[in-house]
Order: sequence, then C-alpha cells, then structure tokens
Amino acid sequence: MFKLSEIKELIKLVDQTSVHELEIENEGARLLIRKPGKTEVVNVQAAPITHTYSPAPIPTAAPQTSAAPAAQPAVQEAPAASPSKENLHSITSPMVGTFYSSPSPDASEFVKVGDRVNEKSVVCILEAMKLMNELEAEVRGEIVEILVSNGQLVEYGQPLFLVKPE
Repeated sequence: MFKLSEIKELIKLVDQTSVHELEIENEGARLLIRKPGKTEVVNVQAAPITHTYSPAPIPTAAPQTSAAPAAQPAVQEAPAASPSKENLHSITSPMVGTFYSSPSPDASEFVKVGDRVNEKSVVCILEAMKLMNELEAEVRGEIVEILVSNGQLVEYGQPLFLVKPE
C-alpha cells in the first residue's frame, strides 16, 4: 500500500515535470497520477508491479509556406549528423527526480566532458523523495556530453550523459 506522504511527493514531482501520467503498481495496489489539467489520484487493486510514464508531446513546427523547398536541404543534412551519436552510449535516469552533478554545492562535479569513467564511476546523484541515489556509469569510456544541468528535474528514461565507449 502507498503512504499518503509518498503519494503527495509523487504528485508534487509529476506537477513539477512535463510528465502527464505516472502509474505505479506495488504489492497489489495501483497508483495512477494523471495531469490533463488537474491531478487525479486513483487507487485500485491490480496485478504485477510495473512503472509507466507518458512524456510530454513534442512540439511541432508551424506550417511552412512557399519557403518549404529552402528548408528541405537542412532536413536532409540532419540524418548525416546522427551516425556520430549512434556510436555513443546514453546513461539514462532510472527514476523521476532531481539531478545533482556534485555530492554537495561546494564540491567539484563527479564528471566533466572529457573525463574517463568505468562501470563503477559515480556520475551524478538523483534525489527522489528525499533519498539521494548515486548513479554509476555502468560503461567504460569518455564523457562526451552532459545533457542536463545541476538541479534540473529529470524523468524516468531521460538521457543524462553521452559516453564514447572504449
């Protein structure tokens, strides 16, 4: 069963992010938090434990007028840039929470672009429900890009780092 304090914290986290729906099943209880315009909480009996989320819709570009042919070369160049990122490993967030790049505000960052990491290297801390969780790289390689900023709320499955594997 879910504690009221846990439900309140989850509602607050969903409200602060672009997540529109969060469903958690645990020990036969199911919690569904949906944000269409207001937050609703539904608690019913259910089966196996699963965690799902619905990311925010991706905004689409405004319809183009006669300038459409000029925009096509840029669209055709985009796939050529993606192969370089295909060889990179993405370290993703295992939970919804707050991203911290260092163990304390006055400490140096766990990793910077260009740093080498191994499978056990701590790359950040994710705070969820007042718990600080260290996230390990789980891959050996070089940090190529840090995709989030310190103190930013992150979603489950959101890419945090790009690593060039060795």
